[in-house]
Amino acid sequence: MIQENLSLVSGANGHLGNNLVRFLLQQNISVRATVRNINNKKPFEGLDCEVVQADITDKASFVKALQGVETFYAVGASFKLWAKDPKKEIYDVNIEGTRNTIEAAAEAGVKRIVYVSSIAALDYTNLPTKESNGYNPDRRDMYYNSKNDGEKLAFELAKQLGVELVSIMPAAMIGSEAFLPLNVSYGVLKLILNKQIPMDTKITLNWIDVKDVAEGCYLAAQKGRSGERYILANEKCMTITDTTAYAGKLYPELKLKVPGSVPKPILYAIAGIMEFSAKLKGQAPVLTRKDISMFSGLQQNFDISKSRKELGFNPKSPEEALKEAFDYLMKHAELLV
Repeated sequence: MIQENLSLVSGANGHLGNNLVRFLLQQNISVRATVRNINNKKPFEGLDCEVVQADITDKASFVKALQGVETFYAVGASFKLWAKDPKKEIYDVNIEGTRNTIEAAAEAGVKRIVYVSSIAALDYTNLPTKESNGYNPDRRDMYYNSKNDGEKLAFELAKQLGVELVSIMPAAMIGSEAFLPLNVSYGVLKLILNKQIPMDTKITLNWIDVKDVAEGCYLAAQKGRSGERYILANEKCMTITDTTAYAGKLYPELKLKVPGSVPKPILYAIAGIMEFSAKLKGQAPVLTRKDISMFSGLQQNFDISKSRKELGFNPKSPEEALKEAFDYLMKHAELLV
């Protein structure tokens, strides 16, 4: 039996998932939170929610977890841009996870799904980018491919199975609360504060406060039209270099050096060295040649009028989001290690 006002958030110990749990609880909504590792309790300290174990690659675990749930926030996913086997570890996990969780939701009788997609699933050919532009034609990155193909699959399955589904598309989320391991976006700020950005890559990011995205998820559940996609971002992006300069103004005592510009061939050469070194160590490189080819100079500027008008989405500015995020990192030294 469906319990009115019961929501389930998957990936609830992740950055967005955990902040969404907190937001929903503030709205007096009953929350069931799913995690892969039930022993990781720190993100839920002081939170009055039910925490259960479920894995997006295990459909049966979600059929069980979704019993009685009215609204399902499908947040859980493999959120990384690098892996030893990106198709297996990122693409296959996210596609299988989308299929499993949406089929499980339909079997459990869930009324509404808010599917967390990404700005990675947008076509940047015409600026400012908007939802109606369609999907990203660039197929060089497995995470991007998983978000494009995953969102399409989500809409197809929801239509077939008769479940209402709204897709939200967040940009680079930063802000509190945050727990280790930090997400990709927060990782960039960590590199800046640790003075590990040696050059101007001309890579841009569209900064958005994670709490604004959490509220946007809730608004999408309340007001979003089934079958529609909504961008949750700011209008303008910032380069990593501009972000470093801004951090330098906030914290002059850190004496952050604004990275200088280098020719693109040198950028590729440095990235190649970083990739080789990271491969030997078995860890993610700070910069890859693919990063430069895909993102250097990419203008991640968005038309968010649809989200503003239909959802009431009203995010804080990139500068406000950055200040709060930098302040949070400075106060939590353990996150900078």
